[in-house]
Amino acid sequence: MPDPLEAGWKNEPVCEVVEDNDKLRVLKCSFAPGVGHERHYHNAHFGYAIKGSKFRITDTTGTREIDVPTGTEFYNDGIEWHEVLNIGDSTAVFLLM
Repeated sequence: MPDPLEAGWKNEPVCEVVEDNDKLRVLKCSFAPGVGHERHYHNAHFGYAIKGSKFRITDTTGTREIDVPTGTEFYNDGIEWHEVLNIGDSTAVFLLM
């Protein structure tokens, strides 16, 4: 299964590397309305929503819709897998570290 950098949307990348060294990898991921992130896994990570939107998320617990406001910060110990779709009306941009 791909990681967030390897996963894209309809064969197009949604994340780019901002920094990658032996201590830290930072990705910038952008999702226009109607664009998602195909099924992928995450190692432990911190994220920050530079610009938020509304998402449909599917993972091991099912499918739900959530609002992610601009400025949202989050930490996760890892995600076995999930896939997301921007169902909002604005482009969302995240930093993942």
